[in-house]
Amino acid sequence: GEVPDSMEALVELPGVGRKTASVVLGTWFGQPAVTVDTHVKRLAGRLDLSRESDPDKIERDLRAALPRGEWTFASHALIWHGRRICTARKPDCPRCPLLEECPWGHSSLASKNTDL
Repeated sequence: GEVPDSMEALVELPGVGRKTASVVLGTWFGQPAVTVDTHVKRLAGRLDLSRESDPDKIERDLRAALPRGEWTFASHALIWHGRRICTARKPDCPRCPLLEECPWGHSSLASKNTDL
């Protein structure tokens, strides 16, 4: 019948975890929500926004690091960035607009080019 509009109610539904609930809350209901998928998890580590590996703890760290009103947009932006530029196997660091803010990118490029 009706899609719940709270994290607590959504995660009670069969097959719905925090990631799916966050997508529904942020995208459908317009509520600030941090979605942690594989891309967000990878980028949170590379950008030094979280040192955790557990998605719930990464979500907690991102909530603390980002303004509440930007949580949904930031999640979508990180997902997009992780799919197209900061990929798991072959990140395109030279083309990355976040390179100046990215400790992982700096060390990655430095290890490939000792002139940096």
